[in-house]
Amino acid sequence: QVQLVESGGGSVQAGGSLRLSCAASGYTYNTYCMGWFRQAPGKERERVATIYRDSSTYYADSVKGRFTISQDNAKNTLYLQMNSLNPEDTAMYYCAARRAAGVCDSGGMTYWGKGTLVTISS
Repeated sequence: QVQLVESGGGSVQAGGSLRLSCAASGYTYNTYCMGWFRQAPGKERERVATIYRDSSTYYADSVKGRFTISQDNAKNTLYLQMNSLNPEDTAMYYCAARRAAGVCDSGGMTYWGKGTLVTISS
């Protein structure tokens, strides 16, 4: 089992930055991918960014160039650096992981954190 706990959310003005963290515990060996997902009120959950075991990454077009996903394997921690934030980034952000090889989209992740709220004011 893998437990995920997010932190770092908050309220900032448009143009500002935030760094989200996700602490992973439990059995974290051989995790295939980890990622950040977000869900705004009235919208579907969407994939923001994922990072794979080989360190390759994926970014949604909406955040490409602004967000950076990274991981510190020694600390079992996942990060999401968010820059140039805008009101459209307002959402609950979730950390997720998948152990088995497969598609690391919203429906493919098997472990989820409870989320951390990010609010961007115009």
